[in-house]
Formats: sequence, structure tokens, C-alpha cells
Amino acid sequence: MPRISALLDASVRGTLLSCDPPITVPAWAVMFSGVDPGGLGLYGFRHRRPGSYADYYIPTSGTPQRPMAWDLLSRLGRRVAVVGMPPGYPPPALNGVSVSDFLTPDHATDWVNPPALVGEVAAAAGGPFFDIPFRVDDRGEVARSLLEMTERRWRAVRHLWQKEPWDFFAVHDIGPDRLHHAFWKYFDASHPRHVADPRYGPVGERFYALLDREIGAFLDLAGPQVPVLVVSDHGSQAMDGCFCINEWLIQHGYLTLRGAPPKPGTPVESAEVDWERTLVWGAGGYYARLFFNVRGREPRGVVEPTEVPALVERLRSELTEVRRPDGAPLGVRLFTPAEVYREVVGDPPDLMAYFGDVTWRSAGTVGHGRLFLEENDTGPDDAVHSFEGIYALRDPALGPGRDAGPQRIVDIGPTVLRRFGVVVPYHVQGHPIAELLPEPPAA
Repeated sequence: MPRISALLDASVRGTLLSCDPPITVPAWAVMFSGVDPGGLGLYGFRHRRPGSYADYYIPTSGTPQRPMAWDLLSRLGRRVAVVGMPPGYPPPALNGVSVSDFLTPDHATDWVNPPALVGEVAAAAGGPFFDIPFRVDDRGEVARSLLEMTERRWRAVRHLWQKEPWDFFAVHDIGPDRLHHAFWKYFDASHPRHVADPRYGPVGERFYALLDREIGAFLDLAGPQVPVLVVSDHGSQAMDGCFCINEWLIQHGYLTLRGAPPKPGTPVESAEVDWERTLVWGAGGYYARLFFNVRGREPRGVVEPTEVPALVERLRSELTEVRRPDGAPLGVRLFTPAEVYREVVGDPPDLMAYFGDVTWRSAGTVGHGRLFLEENDTGPDDAVHSFEGIYALRDPALGPGRDAGPQRIVDIGPTVLRRFGVVVPYHVQGHPIAELLPEPPAA
């Protein structure tokens, strides 16, 4: 990756520490709002509707309860372009242009704002570039569609860049994330399920070489004087497997099913749950979201509101005793939203849990009859997220490239605002990063 390497060498750079949880939604919104997930009301890809057992919704661009940096710049008359930043559907109206994200529904036609640009952007890209199916068995098709999607996205990006002299231009590329999930075990010999396959082992290098060329072509258009900020919402690492949170809850009497055991991989929402005998149930994903069956809140609640604190401590005590198949402690971190967020709005889970420092996914399905799975329960997956991402800012005003140490994801948004001379709003929890400012921030 010669172009990216040169960019990093010339940048003020370091590790960017993600948020709780370190996943795409909410992390990008945390980055550019300067507000943690609790203040945004964003807790993951699927949110449970209050008072329901099986009704979930996907966050939209209107879900975050605080504005992004580009919203504020747009309101102040700056010309902005935002491509693919999650959650980004439907694309918001800006003083400029916005293009929807990977959560865009199939066959949607309202994925560019202003709408008059849909045909122009589609023609420039040469086809859809929102996302690809990646938790599928046909890895060859994943590789083909991944490279095609990346080429299309950057064709659209370069087309939009050349339309006018933007004040702020932001691009999100989902490609690296999809590569890691679909191919990590093929290019990482230390992966616990490494497969030496000449068909898929080179896909990582092929993808990153392509991405380097595409970004290099964009940098050629931008020129050396334009400040360029490279950031990731989280890091990636090999997936050890899945911990079946609902199977554990069943074994310990917190969750009760009726009738014969369901077939393996049955979503808990589709299982015959005896709600009159259920205290807690969980959702899967990169972390476990636990919900309490509270009397007066859920339709068939049995947990008294006054019993919730004791239930939290009981779960905390018992889950920390879980051991992996090899006998070592799994390592479980449990916390309530109120313990990690300054405020809690929207539709949060009652309890959040990480397993093995997020090297183990949470399997929300039931019917497995065991606590651990070697593979993801929702389709092939080789990688999970980690807390350590990157930041790098190339700006001639900052001098030569250097390591500026670790920074927090919540501080990126206010840093962008301060660089534009904008007063950071009172609600923003992050702070401008002095190392990324051309001059020290005002007192």
C-alpha cells in the first residue's frame, strides 16, 4: 500500500480508542457527534421496541439524538459532501450532498440527497456500492463483489469531489470490514481456524492493493495542501467463536422455553418462550444485549422493578464464572448503560456484556444444547471487532508526520469543528485534540 503508507508517514497519527460498544453503529456517529452512544440513543444495529418481545428496528439517519459535525457545518453555510457515513439512510438534507450508507434497503431509490443527483451518481459509479452479502458460503463471489463494490464507490467519490470546491468531504468505506469478516482466517496463520487456501489467501492483499490505488487516485485530485484525516471506527481481530448467551440463561433458570427443544439456530424471538417463567433474555451480535422481563413494562413481566438491581448483581456474579471449552475463564464484562454513559436516551438494553474482550461473539439463537460455537450462528464469519482503531491527519500546517499517541473516538468530531473555527456546542462530550489542531485550542 505505497500511497497509504506515504500518507501515514506524513501524518500526525496514533491509536484511536473506540466506544462502548466498538461497532459500526454507533461508533461512526460517536466519532462525528462527539457524544457517546447513550447520549445518541444508539446501541447497535438492532434496537428492541419498548414493551415488546420480538419487535426490533434498524436505526436510521434520524435516530441519533445529537447532530453530526457535518450537520453543524452545513447549518453555518459550509458546503459539505458526506458519502456512506452510518447511520445514513435516508440521506439527510445538507448544504451540499449526502449519499446513503450500507444500511440502505435493497431497491431503494432515495439514496442521494438532493434526489436530482441519483442518476448522476449511479452513472458515475457504474452500479450499486452500498454493501455486499458477506456471511455466505460462496467466498469467491464475496471476493468478486467486494472488489467491484470498492471500485464503484471510489468512482462515485471522485466524481462528487470534482463537482465543486467543498469545505468538508467525508467518505466511509465498508470494504475493509467486509474483507476481515469474510477472509481473516485465510490470510492470518494465527487464526484459531486458519485455512491455507490458495484461492482466498491472496484476497486480502488484492483488496488492499486496490483500495490503495483508489484512494491514491483521490489524493491526486485533492492535492498535497488539502488536510486529509484517516480514521477507523474500531479495530478488527480473529473471532474465537460464539458464546450462546440464551443457552446459558436457559441452563441457569433465567429463560424458559415451552415444548420440545427448537432446532439449532432458532432465533429466540421465534422460539416458544414461557414468558411467565422468564426473567431475562438476550440478543446476539458483537456483544450481548440483555433484557429483563419487568412487570409493568413488558406485556407478561415477572421481575419487580425493585428487584432489578439485585438481578444485575446476580448475573454479574454468575457470568464471571463461565469458562471456555479449554477450561480458562471466558472473561466477561457486564455493565448497565448508566454505568458507562453520561446520559441514557432512546431504547437501551438493560444490561450489556462483552465476552473474552470481544473476541467471542454473542449468539442469540437457541437450540444448540451447548454454550460455545466454533462459528458464528448467523453465517460464516472470521473476525470480530476490537477497541483499537487508527487516526492519521496529514496537514502541512502540522509539520512532519509523528506518533501523537492514543486518542479517543469521541474527540474527533469536536476536533473537526474547532479546525473550522466553530464553537463546540455545550452538549458535546468530547474535546478537541490539541495535536491535530494547527494552533492550541482556545481556553
